[in-house]
Amino acid sequence: RVVSTQSTGEVQRMTLVGDVDNRIAIIVDDLADTCGTVVKAAEKLKEAGAKAVYAVMTHGVFSGPALERVMGSCIEAIVVSNTIPQHEKIAICPKIQVIDVSSIIGEAIRRTHNGESISYLLKNIPL
Repeated sequence: RVVSTQSTGEVQRMTLVGDVDNRIAIIVDDLADTCGTVVKAAEKLKEAGAKAVYAVMTHGVFSGPALERVMGSCIEAIVVSNTIPQHEKIAICPKIQVIDVSSIIGEAIRRTHNGESISYLLKNIPL
């Protein structure tokens, strides 16, 4: 686990908790915006001996220098949902991979509209 302390949008300190030596590390976060934090976390993991680093983010904003940072980083792939279109960004940064979440979101809307359980959906997500 990488724990970071942020102030004014910049990481002030990052601490790795646990052993990643000769393991595949997966960074999970909600948002990939400028990607400064995820790239620093990946560097920290590689320095600690991780054999590969992947990132999984819910929303891929990829603003400012994000694509250049990801391409120049040790991150093998960054996986995001299709809540934001990524076609143009993938052409620039082939490390981006997209997971389609439209059927899950559609089913959640249908269930909400019909007064059905969302909990059931989350426990039985179709893969």
